[in-house]
Amino acid sequence: MEKFKSGYVAIIGRPNTGKSTLLNKITGDKLAIVSNKPQTTRNAILTIKTTDEYQIIFVDTPGIHKPKNKLGERMVKVVNETISDVDAAVLVCDASENIGPQEENLINQLTMRNIPSILVLNKVDLVEKEKLLPLISKFMERYKFKTVLPMSALKEDCAIVVKEVLKFLPEGPRYFPEDQMTDMSEKQIAAEMIREKILRLLDKEVPHGTAVEIEQFKDEEDILKIEAAIYCEKMSHKAIIIGKNGETIKRIGTYAREDMEKFFGKKVFLKLWVKVSPDWRNKETNLKNLGF
Repeated sequence: MEKFKSGYVAIIGRPNTGKSTLLNKITGDKLAIVSNKPQTTRNAILTIKTTDEYQIIFVDTPGIHKPKNKLGERMVKVVNETISDVDAAVLVCDASENIGPQEENLINQLTMRNIPSILVLNKVDLVEKEKLLPLISKFMERYKFKTVLPMSALKEDCAIVVKEVLKFLPEGPRYFPEDQMTDMSEKQIAAEMIREKILRLLDKEVPHGTAVEIEQFKDEEDILKIEAAIYCEKMSHKAIIIGKNGETIKRIGTYAREDMEKFFGKKVFLKLWVKVSPDWRNKETNLKNLGF
Protein backbone atom coordinates (compact mmCIF):
# COMPACT_ATOMS: atom_id res chain seq x y z
CA MET A 1 0.00 0.00 0.00
CA GLU A 2 1.35 3.41 -0.99
CA LYS A 3 2.13 5.86 1.79
CA PHE A 4 0.16 9.10 2.07
CA LYS A 5 2.02 12.10 0.64
CA SER A 6 1.64 15.73 1.62
CA GLY A 7 3.47 19.01 1.18
CA TYR A 8 3.53 22.65 0.13
CA VAL A 9 3.99 23.74 -3.48
CA ALA A 10 4.55 27.36 -4.53
CA ILE A 11 3.03 28.63 -7.77
CA ILE A 12 5.37 31.44 -8.86
CA GLY A 13 5.92 33.68 -11.89
CA ARG A 14 5.60 37.21 -13.15
CA PRO A 15 2.16 38.89 -13.24
CA ASN A 16 -0.42 37.74 -15.79
CA THR A 17 1.20 34.43 -16.77
CA GLY A 18 -1.86 32.36 -15.79
CA LYS A 19 -0.86 31.16 -12.31
CA SER A 20 -4.35 31.56 -10.85
CA THR A 21 -6.00 29.99 -13.91
CA LEU A 22 -3.71 26.97 -13.55
CA LEU A 23 -4.46 26.67 -9.84
CA ASN A 24 -8.24 26.92 -10.28
CA LYS A 25 -8.03 24.27 -13.02
CA ILE A 26 -6.01 21.88 -10.82
CA THR A 27 -8.25 22.18 -7.78
CA GLY A 28 -11.59 22.57 -9.55
CA ASP A 29 -12.58 25.46 -7.27
CA LYS A 30 -12.39 29.12 -8.17
CA LEU A 31 -10.57 30.51 -5.14
CA ALA A 32 -7.84 32.55 -6.84
CA ILE A 33 -8.69 35.75 -8.67
CA VAL A 34 -8.47 35.43 -12.45
CA SER A 35 -8.13 38.59 -14.50
CA ASN A 36 -6.41 39.73 -17.67
CA LYS A 37 -4.83 42.54 -15.63
CA PRO A 38 -1.46 41.93 -13.90
CA GLN A 39 -0.85 41.83 -10.16
CA THR A 40 -4.31 40.55 -9.24
CA THR A 41 -3.11 38.26 -6.45
CA ARG A 42 -1.88 40.28 -3.46
CA ASN A 43 -1.42 37.76 -0.66
CA ALA A 44 -0.23 34.16 -0.62
CA ILE A 45 -3.42 32.12 -0.93
CA LEU A 46 -3.42 28.48 0.12
CA THR A 47 -5.53 26.17 -2.00
CA ILE A 48 -5.75 22.60 -0.77
CA LYS A 49 -6.25 19.51 -2.93
CA THR A 50 -6.89 16.34 -0.93
CA THR A 51 -7.48 12.78 -2.13
CA ASP A 52 -7.10 9.36 -0.48
CA GLU A 53 -3.43 9.28 -1.59
CA TYR A 54 -2.21 12.83 -1.03
CA GLN A 55 -2.77 16.38 0.18
CA ILE A 56 -1.11 19.16 -1.80
CA ILE A 57 -1.18 22.66 -0.37
CA PHE A 58 -0.68 25.00 -3.31
CA VAL A 59 0.50 28.50 -2.45
CA ASP A 60 -0.62 31.00 -5.09
CA THR A 61 1.76 33.96 -4.85
CA PRO A 62 1.58 37.53 -6.18
CA GLY A 63 3.29 38.04 -9.54
CA ILE A 64 6.89 39.14 -9.07
CA HIS A 65 7.35 42.76 -10.20
CA LYS A 66 9.26 45.94 -9.43
CA PRO A 67 7.35 47.48 -6.50
CA LYS A 68 6.11 51.08 -6.77
CA ASN A 69 4.61 51.38 -3.28
CA LYS A 70 4.52 49.69 0.14
CA LEU A 71 1.80 47.29 -1.03
CA GLY A 72 4.05 46.25 -3.94
CA GLU A 73 6.97 45.76 -1.53
CA ARG A 74 4.82 43.51 0.65
CA MET A 75 3.72 41.47 -2.37
CA VAL A 76 7.35 40.83 -3.42
CA LYS A 77 8.25 39.96 0.19
CA VAL A 78 5.39 37.40 0.24
CA VAL A 79 6.86 35.68 -2.83
CA ASN A 80 10.37 35.51 -1.35
CA GLU A 81 9.10 34.20 2.00
CA THR A 82 6.90 31.59 0.30
CA ILE A 83 9.74 30.18 -1.79
CA SER A 84 11.87 29.72 1.33
CA ASP A 85 9.46 27.23 2.89
CA VAL A 86 8.03 24.83 0.28
CA ASP A 87 8.69 21.26 -0.84
CA ALA A 88 8.48 22.09 -4.55
CA ALA A 89 7.74 24.97 -6.90
CA VAL A 90 5.94 25.47 -10.20
CA LEU A 91 7.33 28.37 -12.23
CA VAL A 92 4.64 29.55 -14.64
CA CYS A 93 5.86 31.56 -17.64
CA ASP A 94 4.14 33.01 -20.68
CA ALA A 95 5.51 31.04 -23.65
CA SER A 96 5.36 34.17 -25.82
CA GLU A 97 7.72 36.10 -23.50
CA ASN A 98 11.51 35.88 -23.22
CA ILE A 99 13.25 35.28 -19.90
CA GLY A 100 13.17 38.62 -18.09
CA PRO A 101 14.57 39.99 -14.82
CA GLN A 102 11.51 38.64 -12.95
CA GLU A 103 12.27 35.06 -14.03
CA GLU A 104 16.00 35.57 -13.32
CA ASN A 105 15.12 36.71 -9.79
CA LEU A 106 12.89 33.68 -9.18
CA ILE A 107 15.43 31.25 -10.65
CA ASN A 108 18.10 32.72 -8.34
CA GLN A 109 15.79 32.06 -5.38
CA LEU A 110 15.20 28.47 -6.51
CA THR A 111 18.93 27.93 -7.03
CA MET A 112 19.80 29.34 -3.60
CA ARG A 113 17.39 26.91 -1.92
CA ASN A 114 17.78 24.01 -4.37
CA ILE A 115 14.03 23.53 -4.65
CA PRO A 116 12.70 20.78 -6.99
CA SER A 117 10.87 22.78 -9.65
CA ILE A 118 8.63 22.29 -12.64
CA LEU A 119 8.52 24.79 -15.49
CA VAL A 120 5.08 25.40 -16.99
CA LEU A 121 5.26 27.25 -20.30
CA ASN A 122 1.72 28.54 -20.47
CA LYS A 123 -0.33 29.95 -23.39
CA VAL A 124 1.48 27.77 -25.95
CA ASP A 125 -1.59 27.98 -28.17
CA LEU A 126 -0.58 31.59 -28.90
CA VAL A 127 3.01 30.76 -29.92
CA GLU A 128 4.59 29.31 -33.07
CA LYS A 129 5.82 25.82 -32.21
CA GLU A 130 9.37 26.35 -33.56
CA LYS A 131 9.93 29.09 -30.96
CA LEU A 132 9.32 26.75 -28.01
CA LEU A 133 12.48 24.60 -28.13
CA PRO A 134 14.93 27.56 -28.03
CA LEU A 135 12.97 29.01 -25.08
CA ILE A 136 13.04 25.68 -23.22
CA SER A 137 16.81 25.45 -23.84
CA LYS A 138 17.32 28.95 -22.40
CA PHE A 139 15.42 28.03 -19.23
CA MET A 140 17.25 24.72 -18.81
CA GLU A 141 20.61 26.51 -19.12
CA ARG A 142 19.64 28.62 -16.10
CA TYR A 143 18.12 25.94 -13.87
CA LYS A 144 17.73 22.16 -13.91
CA PHE A 145 13.94 21.99 -13.96
CA LYS A 146 12.74 18.47 -13.23
CA THR A 147 10.08 18.71 -15.95
CA VAL A 148 9.02 21.21 -18.59
CA LEU A 149 5.30 21.29 -19.40
CA PRO A 150 4.21 23.33 -22.43
CA MET A 151 0.45 23.85 -22.11
CA SER A 152 -2.56 26.11 -22.26
CA ALA A 153 -3.95 26.16 -18.72
CA LEU A 154 -7.11 27.82 -19.98
CA LYS A 155 -7.91 25.06 -22.48
CA GLU A 156 -6.29 21.87 -21.16
CA ASP A 157 -6.69 19.41 -18.34
CA CYS A 158 -3.89 20.33 -15.90
CA ALA A 159 -3.75 16.98 -14.05
CA ILE A 160 -0.22 16.41 -15.41
CA VAL A 161 1.03 19.20 -13.11
CA VAL A 162 -0.27 17.32 -10.05
CA LYS A 163 1.28 14.07 -11.30
CA GLU A 164 4.69 15.73 -11.66
CA VAL A 165 4.49 17.63 -8.35
CA LEU A 166 3.71 14.41 -6.42
CA LYS A 167 7.15 13.03 -7.35
CA PHE A 168 8.77 15.56 -5.01
CA LEU A 169 6.42 15.46 -2.04
CA PRO A 170 7.43 13.54 1.09
CA GLU A 171 5.31 11.13 3.08
CA GLY A 172 3.38 13.18 5.58
CA PRO A 173 0.14 13.85 7.43
CA ARG A 174 -3.04 15.64 6.41
CA TYR A 175 -2.24 19.18 7.47
CA PHE A 176 -5.83 20.31 6.87
CA PRO A 177 -9.23 18.60 7.21
CA GLU A 178 -10.24 16.58 4.17
CA ASP A 179 -13.03 18.98 3.14
CA GLN A 180 -11.07 22.23 3.62
CA MET A 181 -10.25 23.96 0.32
CA THR A 182 -8.37 27.06 1.46
CA ASP A 183 -6.96 28.90 4.47
CA MET A 184 -8.98 31.99 3.54
CA SER A 185 -11.95 32.87 5.71
CA GLU A 186 -15.40 33.21 4.12
CA LYS A 187 -15.09 36.98 4.55
CA GLN A 188 -11.80 36.99 2.63
CA ILE A 189 -13.32 34.86 -0.15
CA ALA A 190 -16.25 37.30 -0.45
CA ALA A 191 -13.86 40.28 -0.58
CA GLU A 192 -11.79 38.61 -3.33
CA MET A 193 -14.93 37.91 -5.38
CA ILE A 194 -15.85 41.60 -5.25
CA ARG A 195 -12.30 42.67 -6.11
CA GLU A 196 -12.25 40.34 -9.11
CA LYS A 197 -15.33 42.07 -10.55
CA ILE A 198 -13.70 45.48 -10.04
CA LEU A 199 -10.65 44.24 -11.96
CA ARG A 200 -12.80 42.86 -14.76
CA LEU A 201 -15.04 45.89 -15.17
CA LEU A 202 -12.63 48.81 -14.71
CA ASP A 203 -9.69 49.99 -16.79
CA LYS A 204 -6.13 51.18 -16.34
CA GLU A 205 -4.85 52.19 -12.88
CA VAL A 206 -8.23 52.47 -11.13
CA PRO A 207 -8.67 48.78 -10.17
CA HIS A 208 -5.13 48.48 -8.77
CA GLY A 209 -5.80 51.40 -6.46
CA THR A 210 -8.76 49.59 -4.89
CA ALA A 211 -9.18 47.30 -1.91
CA VAL A 212 -12.26 45.65 -0.42
CA GLU A 213 -13.14 45.40 3.26
CA ILE A 214 -16.08 43.28 4.44
CA GLU A 215 -17.78 45.33 7.15
CA GLN A 216 -20.64 42.94 7.86
CA PHE A 217 -20.90 39.19 7.22
CA LYS A 218 -24.10 37.84 8.72
CA ASP A 219 -24.92 34.22 7.97
CA GLU A 220 -28.62 33.64 8.61
CA GLU A 221 -30.50 30.42 8.00
CA ASP A 222 -31.75 31.16 4.48
CA ILE A 223 -29.69 34.23 3.49
CA LEU A 224 -26.16 35.59 3.76
CA LYS A 225 -26.04 39.35 4.39
CA ILE A 226 -22.81 41.05 3.34
CA GLU A 227 -21.89 44.71 3.48
CA ALA A 228 -18.58 45.75 1.92
CA ALA A 229 -16.59 48.96 1.43
CA ILE A 230 -14.53 49.46 -1.72
CA TYR A 231 -11.56 51.70 -0.97
CA CYS A 232 -9.98 53.84 -3.70
CA GLU A 233 -7.39 56.62 -3.72
CA LYS A 234 -9.11 59.53 -5.49
CA MET A 235 -12.54 61.14 -5.74
CA SER A 236 -12.30 60.77 -9.54
CA HIS A 237 -11.78 57.02 -9.06
CA LYS A 238 -14.81 56.87 -6.77
CA ALA A 239 -16.94 58.41 -9.52
CA ILE A 240 -15.65 55.83 -12.02
CA ILE A 241 -16.35 52.91 -9.67
CA ILE A 242 -19.89 54.13 -9.01
CA GLY A 243 -20.47 54.93 -12.69
CA LYS A 244 -23.22 56.94 -14.35
CA ASN A 245 -26.42 56.60 -12.30
CA GLY A 246 -24.66 53.95 -10.18
CA GLU A 247 -24.54 51.52 -13.12
CA THR A 248 -20.95 50.28 -12.63
CA ILE A 249 -21.18 49.53 -8.92
CA LYS A 250 -24.52 47.84 -9.59
CA ARG A 251 -22.84 45.52 -12.13
CA ILE A 252 -19.94 44.81 -9.73
CA GLY A 253 -22.49 43.88 -7.05
CA THR A 254 -24.63 41.74 -9.35
CA TYR A 255 -21.72 39.68 -10.72
CA ALA A 256 -20.11 39.28 -7.28
CA ARG A 257 -23.42 38.20 -5.73
CA GLU A 258 -23.91 35.55 -8.45
CA ASP A 259 -20.47 34.07 -7.67
CA MET A 260 -21.14 34.20 -3.93
CA GLU A 261 -24.50 32.41 -4.23
CA LYS A 262 -22.84 29.69 -6.29
CA PHE A 263 -19.96 29.32 -3.82
CA PHE A 264 -21.84 29.62 -0.51
CA GLY A 265 -24.90 27.72 -1.75
CA LYS A 266 -27.51 30.19 -0.53
CA LYS A 267 -29.16 33.50 -1.35
CA VAL A 268 -26.90 36.53 -0.79
CA PHE A 269 -27.88 40.11 0.01
CA LEU A 270 -24.90 42.29 -0.95
CA LYS A 271 -24.56 45.99 -0.20
CA LEU A 272 -21.56 47.96 -1.53
CA TRP A 273 -20.34 51.49 -1.08
CA VAL A 274 -17.16 53.35 -2.04
CA LYS A 275 -14.77 55.17 0.29
CA VAL A 276 -11.80 57.39 -0.62
CA SER A 277 -8.54 56.79 1.26
CA PRO A 278 -5.74 58.78 -0.44
CA ASP A 279 -2.51 56.82 -1.05
CA TRP A 280 -3.66 53.85 1.09
CA ARG A 281 -1.12 51.58 -0.66
CA ASN A 282 1.71 53.46 1.09
CA LYS A 283 0.19 53.61 4.57
CA GLU A 284 1.12 50.87 7.02
CA THR A 285 -2.05 51.24 9.10
CA ASN A 286 -4.31 50.97 6.06
CA LEU A 287 -2.42 47.94 4.73
CA LYS A 288 -2.68 46.20 8.09
CA ASN A 289 -6.40 46.99 8.44
CA LEU A 290 -7.04 45.64 4.94
CA GLY A 291 -5.24 42.38 5.71
CA PHE A 292 -1.92 42.85 3.89
